[in-house]
Amino acid sequence: MKGPREELLYLPCIYRNTGTEAPDYLATIDVDPKSPSYSQVIHRLPMPHLKDELHHSGWNTCSSCFGDSSKSRTKLILPSLISSRVYVVDVATEPRAPKLHKVVEPTEVMSKCDLAYLHTSHCLPSGEVMISALGDPKGNAKGGFLLLDGETFEVKGTWQKPGGAARMGYDFWYQPRHNVLISSEWAAPNVFKDGFNPADVSVGLYGSQLHVWDWQRRELIQTLQLEDGLIPLEIRFLHDPAASQGFVGCALSSNIQRFYKTEGGKWAIEKVIQVPSKKVEGWMLPDMPGLITDILLSLDDRFLYFSNWVHGDLRQYDISDPQRPRLVGQIFIGGSIVQGGPVRVLEDKELKCQPVPLVVKGKKIQGGPQMIQLSLDGRRLYVTTSLYSAWDKQFYPDLIKEGSVMLQVDVDTEKGGLTLNPDFLVDFGKEPLGPALAHELRYPGGDCSSDIWL
Repeated sequence: MKGPREELLYLPCIYRNTGTEAPDYLATIDVDPKSPSYSQVIHRLPMPHLKDELHHSGWNTCSSCFGDSSKSRTKLILPSLISSRVYVVDVATEPRAPKLHKVVEPTEVMSKCDLAYLHTSHCLPSGEVMISALGDPKGNAKGGFLLLDGETFEVKGTWQKPGGAARMGYDFWYQPRHNVLISSEWAAPNVFKDGFNPADVSVGLYGSQLHVWDWQRRELIQTLQLEDGLIPLEIRFLHDPAASQGFVGCALSSNIQRFYKTEGGKWAIEKVIQVPSKKVEGWMLPDMPGLITDILLSLDDRFLYFSNWVHGDLRQYDISDPQRPRLVGQIFIGGSIVQGGPVRVLEDKELKCQPVPLVVKGKKIQGGPQMIQLSLDGRRLYVTTSLYSAWDKQFYPDLIKEGSVMLQVDVDTEKGGLTLNPDFLVDFGKEPLGPALAHELRYPGGDCSSDIWL
């Protein structure tokens, strides 16, 4: 937390489903206020294939390898959600102009692991890289993990024992001091990849469970059925490696649930935050959920942040008491209920009126707050507005036409509070090949969601 201020940010930009026939690319953003190219894209690294759907990213090594002088954070790992390729990018040789180091082809992933549709990448204390999968090569649900060699990036096989996959997959986090890994669920790729059909929810095709794994034995030992916990996505243990608790954001139910280890050594879960839905007209459903899509914990485990992608607000909670989070900051960044849009709010348990559209440096913001990343000192929150290209197209068609944005929010770390920085805007609607959809944010030296401590 006392390290130097961030100067660069890497984030993937997606062209799949936008109408632009160009490969996805890794953008490098200058976030140094003293730089003449502040708040600009300074480099673009296109991938060699079309329609990969870059999504999340991780590192070849991180804080889980602290103290091992043979390891250094030099490669960014970019799994593709749809094509199932894995790109390994060299960010050390020239941090301001990354270059492609290796491509792991989907045929290698599928033949060695019988997995596909790749999501979260974490480095392991062993030096290996572990990536979660959402399905099998045919697009059926399958929650497994593949391992890459940390030096050659060859596919070594699955992390879990043969035949030991969970019913669905998405995100994961591990806590070795408690000999545990916990993973979450989205849905089968065949269910979500072309868009969201509400009817799929009622027939049980979307996730509602957390899976608890024995870290050393690499096997599933407990499944937690979430009450009122549909589509549990991003999962975050507290950063304290001794902590036996964390949080998961349930997107469709729009709540935050706390998971924790019981005195008997089992794991349990309880709901600690609920975002009320709004009664609306002019939308796909009469009840509009907030749709919590990303959550983040500050490095000191004091604040929890999350984005309501559909309602359009970003929130900050004080979690000094993890069982009773307290709302201390909120800001609206676009969303589906802005004034002058197609949606009319009929009943709202939180707001007295619909928020005004957000305009930054003359650009009206489309979409809602989605991926978030916090500066190491906790004072700046970076935000992008794209979720996943097929869902962007369905929920926010203007986002496809005008491109996503990256914004910066100033954080009050004493009393709590969120304030937009009006001088920061990266407009991906003005990219050279056409409007692009920017997603997850990474700092070259690691951040709140990339690193796990032992």
